[in-house]
Amino acid sequence: MTRQNISSGSKFEAEIGYSRAVVIDGWVLVSGTTGYDYATGDISSDVAEQAEQTLVNISRALQEAGSSIKEVVRVKYILPDRDDFPKTWPVLQKWFGDVGPAATMIQSGLMKDEMKIEIEVTARKG
Repeated sequence: MTRQNISSGSKFEAEIGYSRAVVIDGWVLVSGTTGYDYATGDISSDVAEQAEQTLVNISRALQEAGSSIKEVVRVKYILPDRDDFPKTWPVLQKWFGDVGPAATMIQSGLMKDEMKIEIEVTARKG
């Protein structure tokens, strides 16, 4: 069993002690990811823009792992405000409309108030 840890360079990974993604036995497990732009450290105040950046971050991790959004089989959305979820649907449709992964939405507080969505995915490796 070979394990590969993928890092995005997010400060949270080093501070908390986790990997953005882990590749194991043909699977890619992507940690809960938020909408920070890792190059700048910025995060939008708009939930749809956060969803877009989150999926950009996830896509990069999947690519580094030898996978892609098209290989996602499971997605979990976590939002502090369930009323924000419909605002993200056009973004989610853009990324997952042709993929159709199994999905769950949970309302829960996130680590920082500025975070409006967190997304976790599981994908097959390529």
